[in-house]
Amino acid sequence: MPLDMRLYLVLDPERTGGRDPVAVAEAALRGGVTVLQLRWKNGPLREMLRLGEALRDLCRRYGVPFLVNDRVDAALALAADGVHVGQEDLPAAVARRLLGPQAYVGVSARTPEQARAAEAEGADYLGTGSVFPTGSKENAIWIGLEGLARVARATRLPVVAIGGVQAENAGACIRAGAAGVAVISAITLADDPEAAARALRSAVDAALAERGRPSP
Repeated sequence: MPLDMRLYLVLDPERTGGRDPVAVAEAALRGGVTVLQLRWKNGPLREMLRLGEALRDLCRRYGVPFLVNDRVDAALALAADGVHVGQEDLPAAVARRLLGPQAYVGVSARTPEQARAAEAEGADYLGTGSVFPTGSKENAIWIGLEGLARVARATRLPVVAIGGVQAENAGACIRAGAAGVAVISAITLADDPEAAARALRSAVDAALAERGRPSP
């Protein structure tokens, strides 16, 4: 399925305010999320696979790509649409070889050098940040909008801004060169995840239109 990067949800089941992560994901999809990634940091792999199967099936119903963070083995087991890897995970070229040419491979890139290396290895898109201060990731390095712009200029790949993104600053990320924004808490910890997703999607679409790039 096509990769529409406008609103990328990273779903961490530990950051849903105690709510069912599948219900939160469905609300977000109703609100306009265009990519969903499962981020699993703690707990048994069997539980990850159970949740991943439910999220994968939900994404299929909504026609949205389902990706897995870090774990290429889990992406294979779940027949996911792809994987997102960091600088300390498997290289993009290895992930591609294991998952096949049809899979999406995203790479975290904080610098132009990392962006160019990921593109050379066959990545499909980049996740860049932390653009703003965030509490969702320990020891996150804050690169700001200028750092985001430098990465976007260094590559032909679509760049997704992540880290502290809210509806109020999503448009600034697009104006800096991002193709979309990736969020965790801004949706999953919101009182109304559907409304939060809708507000973010609206901000991104408006900024893309200003930039002269109509939304898909």
